[in-house]
Amino acid sequence: MVILIGLFFMALSFIVSSKLKRKFKKYSQTPLSSNLSGREVAERMLADNRIYDVSVVCHQGSLTDHYNPATKTVHLSESVYYGRNAASAAVAAHECGHAVQHASAYRPLEMRSALVPIQNASARIINFIFMAMLFGAIMLPNLINFDLALMIIIGCYTVFTLFAFITLPVEFDASKRALQWINERGVTSSSEHYMAKDALKWAALTYVVAAVGSLVTLLYYISVFLGRD
Repeated sequence: MVILIGLFFMALSFIVSSKLKRKFKKYSQTPLSSNLSGREVAERMLADNRIYDVSVVCHQGSLTDHYNPATKTVHLSESVYYGRNAASAAVAAHECGHAVQHASAYRPLEMRSALVPIQNASARIINFIFMAMLFGAIMLPNLINFDLALMIIIGCYTVFTLFAFITLPVEFDASKRALQWINERGVTSSSEHYMAKDALKWAALTYVVAAVGSLVTLLYYISVFLGRD
């Protein structure tokens, strides 16, 4: 059952990601009327919010854009950093939205940052548990108690699910800040603003799918554990 759940959400994630890539490709072909590059959009948004200790750097890869609160750095992929289109403006402003959240001590962002090390530790633990269960089922039936393994898996997926759902307001708020700023500053025209909004909507949906997938998996393991009792 868990394999079917995983496959379903993998397929759904692939569909949303593919749609997102098509949207960004489409909106990247229309030159921005303000002729600002993603780097320039980011620097202006940071300056308008009186944030002077955050750097904007070019990052390799596609759709690898992110803000690192530990180093106070906005990482923009090459196509966004140099791009002069609605998609680039939207992504650059969105990542700066996270920088604004950080500067204003936005609570959900602080909570997500605090959960990062716990999330990473949970990922390592659950990988070990799955490997132990696999080898235990084949070679060593007594390697690990199944009920204990289920409890640990439920604990790890609780962390994953909590992290995923805390991520949602962080991402939605960053997009809201970005769209409001690019509109007020005249970075985009009305038609370009629609493109920026649509692109960020599909980006947000990837996080929604991940959160729902994590929750469904958590509920499945809880049902298995309760069923054994």
